Amino acid sequence: MKTPLRILHLEDDANEAFLVQSLLKKEGVLCTIEHVQDRSDFIAALEAGGVDLVISDHSLPGFDGMSALKITREKSPDLPFILMSGTMGEEFAIESLKSGATDYVLKQRRSRLVPALYRAMREVEERAERKLLQEQFLQAQKMEVIGQLSSGVAHDFNNLLGIIIGNNDYMLGKIPAEDPLRKNSEEIQHATERAAAVTRQLLVFSRNQTVQPIVLDLNEVIREMDKMLFRLIDHPIEMALHLAEKVGRIRADSGYLGQLLMNLVINARDAMPDGGTLTVSTSNIVIGEDEDRSEEKIPSGDYVLLSVRDTGIGMTAEIKARLFEAFFTTKPKGKGTGLGLATCLTIVKQSNAHIVVESEPGQGATFKVYFPRVEQPLAASSRRHPSGELARGTETILIVEDEALLRSITSSALESQGYIVLQAGSGQEGLRVATEHKGPPISLVITDLVMPQMSGTEMVEKLKPNFPDLRILFTSGYTADAISHHGVLNSGIAFLPKPYTLAALTGKIREVLDAGNPA
Repeated sequence: MKTPLRILHLEDDANEAFLVQSLLKKEGVLCTIEHVQDRSDFIAALEAGGVDLVISDHSLPGFDGMSALKITREKSPDLPFILMSGTMGEEFAIESLKSGATDYVLKQRRSRLVPALYRAMREVEERAERKLLQEQFLQAQKMEVIGQLSSGVAHDFNNLLGIIIGNNDYMLGKIPAEDPLRKNSEEIQHATERAAAVTRQLLVFSRNQTVQPIVLDLNEVIREMDKMLFRLIDHPIEMALHLAEKVGRIRADSGYLGQLLMNLVINARDAMPDGGTLTVSTSNIVIGEDEDRSEEKIPSGDYVLLSVRDTGIGMTAEIKARLFEAFFTTKPKGKGTGLGLATCLTIVKQSNAHIVVESEPGQGATFKVYFPRVEQPLAASSRRHPSGELARGTETILIVEDEALLRSITSSALESQGYIVLQAGSGQEGLRVATEHKGPPISLVITDLVMPQMSGTEMVEKLKPNFPDLRILFTSGYTADAISHHGVLNSGIAFLPKPYTLAALTGKIREVLDAGNPA
């Protein structure tokens, strides 16, 4: 029960008001009592707000308890209301309850007031709990709708983005730096990055994004994203990177991590409408057993800290309390979905990390994400090739993809990197091409996971008996539920989510081909 309670007592008898106050104090009820004696003062106190419970005498000069009850129900339908009377009969008591009174107490049995008060406040708490459960249920329904929507559009949309990204990457590799068309191609690249991020944000938030945690260098992830992050920042805002040397390694999904960083930077940017400074920093930090962490109980241990700080408008305690709620936003209508920070919280939890927010009105805000530090070596897929350089090879690769344009651009790109490429538009055609192929042995099959008639996994199972050393790389634009249904989220299975860049594709190909054993 909330303490201290703020009680509004409507009573024209000063002696009776004193007796009630003394009783509550004697029984240990923590409260403040506002005593009023007439209609106008009663209405003014109600409209001022902050009242937790009303105690009203039944009969007053020019006013009465039933009229006060009616006014209370009009202005505050759920506010507990206890009627007191020295003359109230049984029929009138029943009528008061029917009219909305929470309880009634005879002045001759004033001792009943305290248990009636506690019961009334328990009913308030129960109503609040029911309301919260109802809101949570509605929220869960919203999440289900988002999940269904994202599942329905993700595959086709990611395939289309893959075609745009692949063709644009191919053009960028051919356009000289001094060519005016290069700027147009780079703008297309930026737009597709944002489009892919929006899709990923919906999938992450609805818990449908495929999670592939690997051991990463946080600094390297930030450096690879710095150009895109700087593009998100408006001119009046200065952005600085303060990355600690020899920062520890973490285990996370690189796509999730990029989404987290992008969302935090966008949030910081929007908090500085008149400009300011945005600082992204990293550091190693040790949390001790006895360290005071009032914002959140972070277990003791070694962490890598990601900090995003702005010098913007800051937040009140009320806003901080709701900061990670889905669909909650302080931005004007049409300027924000309320999903950005909710998505951040999902990503943080998926990474077994912790997030703390420090902010005061007018003092800016700092978002701190604590990633558990790991000692394992960096994952092969986290070691990038030099900027602009695509991984090359000479092996024979079979691409099985039912989206013709995506299949075509992927094949052309891999051929330009030295690979021998075979193509198939379905699982059945993939089986035929692999069986009839007479040239150098096929080293790798890149196959879409979900295709009409025969899925990628079904095709692979049929290939295994005749090609035991064949390596497999699955791709898909579907959500995690669909992918796990096909058994591709198991450890050791090579998977590349759509849409992917040519750099990501060629890097993943080398990772799979250079591994010690077939996937």
